[in-house]
Amino acid sequence: MNVAAAIEQQAIIINGGDSDYAPLLDLVGDKRFVLLGEASHGTHEFYVERAKITQKLIIEKGFNAIAIEGDWPDAYRVNQYVTQQGRDQNANEALSGFTRFPGWMWRNSVIVEFVDWLHNHNQNIHSPNSEISFYGLDLYSLFTSIDEVIRYLRKYDSALAEQAKERYACFDRFGRDSQHYGYAVGLGGESPSCEDEVVNQFLELNRLKSDTLTEYLFSAQQNANLVKNAEHYYRSMFSSAVSSWNLRDKHMMQTLVEIDRYISNKNSKPAKVIVWAHNSHLGDARATEMAVRGELNLGQLVRQHYADEVFLLGFSTYHGTVTASSDWGDPAEAKSVLPALKGSYEALMHQSALSKFILPLKKNFELIAPLSEERLQRAIGVIYRPETERQSHYLYANLPRQFDALIHIDKTSAVRPLDIGQYWQSGEAPETFPVGI
Repeated sequence: MNVAAAIEQQAIIINGGDSDYAPLLDLVGDKRFVLLGEASHGTHEFYVERAKITQKLIIEKGFNAIAIEGDWPDAYRVNQYVTQQGRDQNANEALSGFTRFPGWMWRNSVIVEFVDWLHNHNQNIHSPNSEISFYGLDLYSLFTSIDEVIRYLRKYDSALAEQAKERYACFDRFGRDSQHYGYAVGLGGESPSCEDEVVNQFLELNRLKSDTLTEYLFSAQQNANLVKNAEHYYRSMFSSAVSSWNLRDKHMMQTLVEIDRYISNKNSKPAKVIVWAHNSHLGDARATEMAVRGELNLGQLVRQHYADEVFLLGFSTYHGTVTASSDWGDPAEAKSVLPALKGSYEALMHQSALSKFILPLKKNFELIAPLSEERLQRAIGVIYRPETERQSHYLYANLPRQFDALIHIDKTSAVRPLDIGQYWQSGEAPETFPVGI
């Protein structure tokens, strides 16, 4: 039997009915951590499938937290909305904190609908501490998190707030530009770092105890930890790309462990957490060429820490369109995605002649052998450069070791940003659009 035939035989077809996902939930079983990937940051169908699966995990499996590849302060604003605590009147307002590029990752039409669903779901829960929480795992919000720490302390103790303000003033000379800070203290070496200040502030905040503001103190502590880790990240990013990648995913893991600990303590039972992030973060790095480069990722760390309590689900597509930019900070475009390269995993899925399916991988010996030969796998982030497709968007992987299951959708479409520009609609920028900025 050839590989495509084996895929066809083992595939669980997704036709659009609720029952299509029952086999997937059976595969999840009683695991406490389900990590839902994506092969790009701009594919409509990936967001839709993750939302559907998340809703089912919440309703049928009792999951009570979502953690995303987004910054803590922006996600926490959404958390306040969905748990009936914030001032925002709707999901669009709650998501307005996601202003950093790429805005479409969390400000898109699917996320708005999902956040409103989560808000309404929580509204109908009457058990104490049973709401579904929404948190961020990333560490790019250095200055926003500084503001949040100070804001919390002003409510708690004005003297401690002033002390925090003095410590964080170390960053003032860099004009709230984290990359300027990283260059100046890292590669440039022209300025002393703020490491001592952020570590001391983190330790100070973690010594605080509160019986009445537990949720807010927890958030403030995560912001202080983010500042500490972001300072290290930006300081290292100009001297070692691998180091900065590893620091980022280690921060995600550290934050996930804290979320698990907090919710488990609050509910007096083990937390059950769903993670949304890119395949490159959630597929076990040890099964890809990332490991050869000395890189690790969140999927690997979660497996190592939580062992059999983890389920990793990847996504793939063969062709279609994607929302992405041509360079960092450029406008969002609806770009055409080239058909996958011959010999890649995506091309194998395409040869099966199935349009949308779940592929069980863990302990599926009918597939492990034919799929275990290392093959190319496509990864599109927020930048898509079809002119350098092989170099920019492919890595070698061993799929059965990387994920516990895969959802393949053969043809996909670009996710619709909430803030649509002319370049997204046309799919390309005009020749006069400035480059190199």
